[in-house]
Amino acid sequence: MGQLDGKIAVITGSTRGLGLAIARLYAAEGAAVVVSSRTASAVEKTVAEFTDAGFRASGLACDIGDRAQVEALARHAIETFGCFDVWVNNAGLSSPYGPSFEISPDDFESTIDTNIRGTYYGSRVAMLHFLERGQGKLINLLGRGDSGPVPYQNGYASSKAWIKNFTRALAKEYRTYPRIGVFAFNPGLVDTDLLRRPQAIGGYEKKMAPLKTVIRLWADSPEVPAARALWLASPATDGKTGLVINVLGLRRITMGLIREVGRRLTGRGQPVSLDIRSVPSSRAM
Repeated sequence: MGQLDGKIAVITGSTRGLGLAIARLYAAEGAAVVVSSRTASAVEKTVAEFTDAGFRASGLACDIGDRAQVEALARHAIETFGCFDVWVNNAGLSSPYGPSFEISPDDFESTIDTNIRGTYYGSRVAMLHFLERGQGKLINLLGRGDSGPVPYQNGYASSKAWIKNFTRALAKEYRTYPRIGVFAFNPGLVDTDLLRRPQAIGGYEKKMAPLKTVIRLWADSPEVPAARALWLASPATDGKTGLVINVLGLRRITMGLIREVGRRLTGRGQPVSLDIRSVPSSRAM
């Protein structure tokens, strides 16, 4: 018996990285999954992989910054499986590393559209469906910046602070519905291509050098936070709306530092590769 037997879960941004790991684990635990990303071919490939593995899966290309497309994703889930029980707003976007006004307005706005509008649109369609059914679980992804300002990552970090406050407020607004759970989930540092191939405004690449150490100290494979996302979707959190879960807590931070000291003492530290892509400052355009 899987922890999500009989459940239907929608996961945005689920054809790669953390979203894919969450979708794969949910499916392995008995859920029918609806995957999505902006690219139709990636969705088709992921659905085929899941069905070939014996999982129940469907999918739809969706730009979560477009309300009509998010509404279409919800309709697709209902038309395909009859309803959905879990909605994970995982899809997110980061703008290049650098001062706020050297980042092009297009890049900054894309981050806001994806992270803030996308979370709002996904939360809206999910909660309306849950309120109609009287049950369901909404999981909104947080990230660095959800608890304070992060210079040179202002668009992304500020969007995560907004998501945290938005999600906590939703939980309070709908706390009288005992079978509806609203959760904020910070997966910590997830070791994916997105983390290893960041963009930086020209001239700010060297400021990103400490990221190599940070990755070695605290980055997890996507499967680690995916297991926590499974716990949030499972019966273990029934009646516990409003939880704010952070994978990278004090204990994990401390253990990472201890391991790093051991690596340096023994000379066994593993080099971390980064492929930093430079983009021009908008002030130079």
